[in-house]
Amino acid sequence: MTGPLRGDVLLTGFVLAVPVFLLGLRGEFTAQEVVHRLLWCLAAGWVVVAVVRFASTPPPPPPKVPPTTVADAEPETTPAA
Repeated sequence: MTGPLRGDVLLTGFVLAVPVFLLGLRGEFTAQEVVHRLLWCLAAGWVVVAVVRFASTPPPPPPKVPPTTVADAEPETTPAA
């Protein structure tokens, strides 16, 4: 599981928070609204990183089954007549 304070999560959350910062500087958001929305940006960054990590992880290899040989096979028995 991805931790919420990893570097890639914080960086993604910061990138998502740039518009929130700019709208706060423009005066369209109050300081309280900016702080509240920054938490949502951090949560969105965590989700984005988790989805990308899940999508980029290759599937596990199939289990190796040893090949069977004729010597390993049980001999066939024919019913006695």
